[in-house]
Amino acid sequence: MILGVVLAGGLSTRFGSDKAVAHLDGRTLIARAVDALSAWCDKVVIAGRDSGPETGNTACIPDWPRAGMGPLGGIAAGLRHAHKHDYDGILTCGVDSVALPQDLLSDLSPAPAYLETQPVIGHWKTDNAGAVEAILQSEGRHSMIAFAKSVNARAVKTASTPANINTPADLAAMEQNDGI
Repeated sequence: MILGVVLAGGLSTRFGSDKAVAHLDGRTLIARAVDALSAWCDKVVIAGRDSGPETGNTACIPDWPRAGMGPLGGIAAGLRHAHKHDYDGILTCGVDSVALPQDLLSDLSPAPAYLETQPVIGHWKTDNAGAVEAILQSEGRHSMIAFAKSVNARAVKTASTPANINTPADLAAMEQNDGI
């Protein structure tokens, strides 16, 4: 079983407001991310938020070990939750990851693997929890690439690159794209 984890604990500093609740074609970015992961995952959780879209299959979990740890805090929380609930692994994406490739899970299997252009989009084994926890508890660099290297994850190239919305201008450009 695979648990979907939407990484939603960021501060949205470049966006200027909470981008998780920003609308793209009438739907919030967070709802889009949850729906996208639901296509491949048995259940989806939202890491780093107290609330999310109202669905029967989505729960919110706090980042681990605390808020403000970046995407690794959400991944650590997701892996801990997955282990507790007997999932084999997690599939992650950022709250601002739009237009994920249709074959994402097969492209990222077997785990561990991540999209070369966006390392927060990844497939991680539940037993990778110790590696991410060690990084978060260290004085070293807390980066996605450091985590990926520590678990020998593969960087995967895909035919299409998912959008990554960091600014209101990025969102406006996506609104104008008829392919969403």
